[in-house]
Amino acid sequence: MTSKAFASPGARNETGQPPFRLKKILVPIDFSPASKDAFKHAIHFAEKFSAELTLLYVLEAAPSPSFAGIPGAPSFSEADRSSAEKKLRVLIASTRNGSVGRARWKMRDGIPSHEIVEMAKEANIDLIIMATHGYTSWRHFCIGSTAERIVRAAPCPVLVVREKEHEFT
Repeated sequence: MTSKAFASPGARNETGQPPFRLKKILVPIDFSPASKDAFKHAIHFAEKFSAELTLLYVLEAAPSPSFAGIPGAPSFSEADRSSAEKKLRVLIASTRNGSVGRARWKMRDGIPSHEIVEMAKEANIDLIIMATHGYTSWRHFCIGSTAERIVRAAPCPVLVVREKEHEFT
């Protein structure tokens, strides 16, 4: 059998299973050390599978006393948006030195878990690699887990990278 046969959509590997392919990886980021660690893992996956890498930052609107009575008024400034764009550009530039073929960034406004799942659906993402901050007890109850919501609703597999874990690269 030729190598072309393995590249075709109906091809099978030695075990008779279709080959595992990752074409698009989504990395939600909040610029925390944990999310930057998830980004490092995503770079390795993107290099290994020659996958496209997309960083996603979600500007989450927080209650603002100055706009409390105005529906739809954003509670983040243009400075917040500009700062996030600069950070995203720096992270994407860091992938240029490796063998990541295509890396890009996106920014959305809204509730992070919802926006991440919607982005995964719209962009036909194959894998989401994200961090969890590992909150337990009352913090988890009060805050909820963005990672947990994404795992439940995502249209694709989700690799959750925990804080304070070992490196596997």
